[in-house]
Amino acid sequence: MIMRIFGVFAVALWIIVVDARVLGGRGIEKYVVTFGQDYVVKWGHVSKLHSGQEVDLSMDQSSGGGFQSKNIYGSGLFQMRIKVPGGNSAGVVTAFYLTSLGGNHDEIDFEFLGNNDGRPITLQTNVFANGEGNREERFLLWFNPIKHYHTYGILWNPYQIVFYVDNIPIRVYKNEKGVSYPSKPMQVEASLWNGDTWATDGGRTKVNWSYSPFVAHFQDFSGLSGCYIDGRSSNVAACESSNFWWNEGKYQRLSGSEQKMYEHVRQKYMNYDYCTDRNKFQTPPRECY
Repeated sequence: MIMRIFGVFAVALWIIVVDARVLGGRGIEKYVVTFGQDYVVKWGHVSKLHSGQEVDLSMDQSSGGGFQSKNIYGSGLFQMRIKVPGGNSAGVVTAFYLTSLGGNHDEIDFEFLGNNDGRPITLQTNVFANGEGNREERFLLWFNPIKHYHTYGILWNPYQIVFYVDNIPIRVYKNEKGVSYPSKPMQVEASLWNGDTWATDGGRTKVNWSYSPFVAHFQDFSGLSGCYIDGRSSNVAACESSNFWWNEGKYQRLSGSEQKMYEHVRQKYMNYDYCTDRNKFQTPPRECY
């Protein structure tokens, strides 16, 4: 892991660059990073395997499990390789996300919504800003996420949030005038939990505990490229510098090739968009225009 001190911001606030995996121009510089270097167990059933190069979260009737980054970030690219529970996993939610601490929180979510054997897993994305969410978009992926590991990434900078699946952009949320945009320092978290009040068929299909424990697998803990700050400030302004590669001009919008992939995925694989849900919003939110 490469770290360097960027400067002192406000009162004794250290801004630090973490650039363990660089994806600039889609070129990858990899380092062997184990779970314990950047992450800690947060709760529940967590198993570390292969000298910390893989972590399994498991869920039974007593508990699920979760882990979080040691550091709090103000911008960056955050990635992880994930394989979700198989079998009859209806009601089971596997999550990889950024979240702030305290009330009126900000959050950027990947959530895999389990299903009964033979029915597809739904990938749900969501964005919370100042405690307000309800910005769900859902996809049926072009592969089965229970069979192999795939890379899921979140680019978060002052200009846009981009959700990536295997380096393909599937969702863009722009920071534009009048749009609520996540601006609080956030941690990286992953969890496996019981969401059967809503996750599958609107909550009609419940977890079948006879198939437990359900296990989600996580790899590649080198996928952090971010500016982190300590817990003494909620101001992320210093993490907006163009000195960080993920804030540079080419990451302020999709490239031409990315735009084509983005449009193709959304046309073929997206099956729910909050912007078109008139039961939820009679007038679509500002970011939908």
